[in-house]
Amino acid sequence: MTALLADTNGWLLAFSLVCVLGAAVVRGFAGFGFSLLSITALSLVLKPAEIVPSIFMLEVAASLPLLPGIWRDVHWRSIGWLLLGYVVLVPAGVWLLANAPVAPMKLALGLFVIATAALLLKGFALQQMPNRAATLAVGGASGILNGAFGIGGPPVVLFYFSSPAGATAGRASVIAFFIATDLLGLAFQAREGLITETSFWRFLLFLPPLLIGVWIGNRGFKSADPALFRRIVLWLLVLLAALTAGQGLLQLWGEPSI
Repeated sequence: MTALLADTNGWLLAFSLVCVLGAAVVRGFAGFGFSLLSITALSLVLKPAEIVPSIFMLEVAASLPLLPGIWRDVHWRSIGWLLLGYVVLVPAGVWLLANAPVAPMKLALGLFVIATAALLLKGFALQQMPNRAATLAVGGASGILNGAFGIGGPPVVLFYFSSPAGATAGRASVIAFFIATDLLGLAFQAREGLITETSFWRFLLFLPPLLIGVWIGNRGFKSADPALFRRIVLWLLVLLAALTAGQGLLQLWGEPSI
């Protein structure tokens, strides 16, 4: 831990802690969004491979205590097909995380988050639960995105919160899916050698702001307007994603041609 702090710029450390705290507040309020917000923000100053394993550890730490209370509300039938698609394609995403150049990954990450946020802002909705093939496809998309960027949540959030499953079942299913996929993601990352001692120490460093943020978010849920809060979060996400995509684009332009 001492070596990590010594090698970290003070402003970078402060920015990282604030990002984790802010994302954790959103997580405490909405039940999801921590990985998406924190990784999008931290990707402005750190490489994805440096932060994704630590964020996965934090996501599991935030979600496991909720599982006993939401177990009966989970839509297990769709969870099974989603996880099957996820398992098949997550290795491809992890390979991208370990081997792909940083600039294209930042650009792809930013553009994907902007597209997802735009769909949510426009009130995208499904008239019925998707069939097995569509559910497998959503799980596969989540696997690639979770393995590569640590943000496999948006396809699944869209899947449940715009479906007839209902808010209670949707929230419970999203939480259960994230626990399973984050644990699987950590296993694949360990196989690729992405989980290091620094990843573990960064997890411990970010754990206090995570717990504080989740606590604040839970307390604020009772008095906040969910619709307004959701729109604020999505617009903030669009801004962060645009910055990340712009940074990746500038890096691409700056690379010498071969």
